[in-house]
Amino acid sequence: MNIPSNLKYTKDHEWVSLDGEIATVGITDFAQKELGDIVYVEVETLDQTLDKDEVFGTVEAVKTVSDLFLPLTGEIIEFNEDLESEPESVNTDPYGAGWMIKVKISNPAEVEGLLSSDDYKALIGA
Repeated sequence: MNIPSNLKYTKDHEWVSLDGEIATVGITDFAQKELGDIVYVEVETLDQTLDKDEVFGTVEAVKTVSDLFLPLTGEIIEFNEDLESEPESVNTDPYGAGWMIKVKISNPAEVEGLLSSDDYKALIGA
């Protein structure tokens, strides 16, 4: 299972890549495998400011729909529009082409509450 050590993680199986005050967010390799073939990603919160743990969208797989939770408080400034025509990139490249949103974080202290790769591995029993 692919769990890059340079990323942060949530208990809800999102990953976070930080570049200053901008966080790129997607779902983990573990999450996409649990969901199965992803057929649709919906994010209707673009340009909205949400609190940590609020639902920012949904991901639809063949058998289920799952909410996506914002890992850090902030404004959603970008949605990966490629997912509209290629949602399967979440399955094939969850940490690259399958990223979902970019967030301008408003409370950098929240980063301390995210999981390290080792903590995430322990959470999922990897």
